[in-house]
Amino acid sequence: MYSITADKLTKKFGNFTAVDAITFDVKEGEIFGFLGANGAGKTTAMRILCGLSYPTAGQARVAGFDVYKQQEEIKKNIGYMSQKFSLYENLTVSENIEFYGGVYGLRMKEIRPRMRNMLETLGLAGEANKLVSSLPLGWKQKLAFSTAIFHEPRIVFLDEPTSGVDPVTRRQFWEMIYEAASRGITVFVTTHYMDEAEYCNRISLMVDGRIDALDAPANLKKQFGVETMSDVFYALARGAKRNE
Repeated sequence: MYSITADKLTKKFGNFTAVDAITFDVKEGEIFGFLGANGAGKTTAMRILCGLSYPTAGQARVAGFDVYKQQEEIKKNIGYMSQKFSLYENLTVSENIEFYGGVYGLRMKEIRPRMRNMLETLGLAGEANKLVSSLPLGWKQKLAFSTAIFHEPRIVFLDEPTSGVDPVTRRQFWEMIYEAASRGITVFVTTHYMDEAEYCNRISLMVDGRIDALDAPANLKKQFGVETMSDVFYALARGAKRNE
């Protein structure tokens, strides 16, 4: 079964083609890396898959729902975490969780026991009444991810979620990603850290709106005759014609 399918998905802004007929699929429970340089078209494609923008041409389904006709159903079945962590700094930890639980359609009688379990798992039970602004960056990141999957979505979209945090926290964050995937949540992640590409089951590499490579990291390194994903990325990026 596939959580995401895209067939010749295209997005144009006037004469500019931001996403150029990309075709790929993502399996249920897979950790799928969506990589590319600035200006490659990653964010535009992700907005379409999240039900926030209509494509110009092509087809795509997310959690079984059509990106043209069923955007609201898509939104109900996904979680999303941005680079900025999507938390309200002037609300407490518990207020953020209650707010997002309500946004995701959960009732308070569902939110409260889930929140207790989540805070205990994160080691934040004693911080529930603290403002999010007072938390260290790494804790904000873990809280934002846990909030994004609080409603147990079928798919979670992570847009450069580890930007700006230290290597130890990044590793801990990826342990949380693996745990979510083990529960059947599909993880669709963008990152500019090439070492993180190694943690994905499969990755795609976008260049100038196209997907120029798609496979497991080990297979891509073998295909390009290199030792690291950074080398694969540089081999493809050298031919890029546009930047943000």
